[in-house]
Amino acid sequence: MTYAVRTPPPVRYLTRKRVNALVIQLAFLAAVVWIFYFLFANTTANLARQGIASGFGFLGNRAGFDVSLSYIPFSNNSSYLRGFWVAVINTLVLSALGIVLATILGFGLGLARVSRNWLVARIATVYVETFRNIPLLLQLFFWYFAILRPLPGPRDSVSFGDLAFLNNRGLVVPQPILSEGGTIVVIALIVGVVGAVVMAVRARRVRQATGLGRVVWHWWLIGLIGLPALAILVTGTELSFVVPELRGFNFAGGIVLLPEMLAALLGLGFYISAAIGEIVRAGIQGVPKGQYEAAAALGHSRLEMMRLVVLPQAMRIIIPPLSTQYLSLAKNTSLAAAIAFPEVISIVAGTTLTQTGQAVETITLAMAFYVTVSLTIAAIMNFLNYRVLRNG
Repeated sequence: MTYAVRTPPPVRYLTRKRVNALVIQLAFLAAVVWIFYFLFANTTANLARQGIASGFGFLGNRAGFDVSLSYIPFSNNSSYLRGFWVAVINTLVLSALGIVLATILGFGLGLARVSRNWLVARIATVYVETFRNIPLLLQLFFWYFAILRPLPGPRDSVSFGDLAFLNNRGLVVPQPILSEGGTIVVIALIVGVVGAVVMAVRARRVRQATGLGRVVWHWWLIGLIGLPALAILVTGTELSFVVPELRGFNFAGGIVLLPEMLAALLGLGFYISAAIGEIVRAGIQGVPKGQYEAAAALGHSRLEMMRLVVLPQAMRIIIPPLSTQYLSLAKNTSLAAAIAFPEVISIVAGTTLTQTGQAVETITLAMAFYVTVSLTIAAIMNFLNYRVLRNG
């Protein structure tokens, strides 16, 4: 009988080569620290000579400017700090809506690109090759200056069933209002959606373990309609809509989507969706042909084949480059400053910097915001990629 003898790991001595490498690394680190210190000290001295105090104390001062779009109360008497939060919220809302629009359009384009219908595939190809080859800034100018700004005034608005109106001041849509008890209805809707997601995940695990599928559409019906309807009956909540009305030279009531918001959303959504469409097409075509043949042999329709076999495998290819496009969309919201959309670059690195002269602080705030958003999106997409790879 033989026994395996475990030899201890070799002792690593500090040789001349390792000492030289360590010295070089320490010298490089010291040089980097000195460069940053030199830049900081030089900038601080320059600001002091110009009579500009360094620090973020200016954020508590009166802003003295107005913004065209704010989801929180803001006036020219508000502070610069509140203006910063207005810019952050505007940018996050634009990023979220842009990601949703680009994802829906992109996946539709990707499926259309591999469609057997010649016309559908060619239309998708023209869309992709057109929008992804035109610079994003030019597309923003096109939507804003060529499409939205030339629209007629409020009195001659384009009407959609006398409910929504489109004019050169934006898109005005009805505003939903819940009476007392509306909070409970919203909570019921959230609980229903979460419950439907949980049941869908359980059904997927059962299908992966046993090969037997479970129907989950009724859980979505219960979550989206059943629970909110029950909450409405119990609480007596009423849902009403405030329809916009033309009064004088503008509309009263409703929700207004400004032309700057619409142009930025359409420009970002259409531009990024073209790239996502190509990513989805590549992911679908990256699935081995044998998987299609196996699904067809089992009697699956083309829709079932795509939903149950192809797309789950294609997601392993799609998600990594999809993360890059989401990051690109979030950072490219800064270009919306060119069409006067009040986002971080426009308010923080534009108006605030001009009025206060605090260049270092305002640029630092803007950079910190974009870094935080990018790292958050990357973390979410990495987690999603991990789940897809583990389940795959």
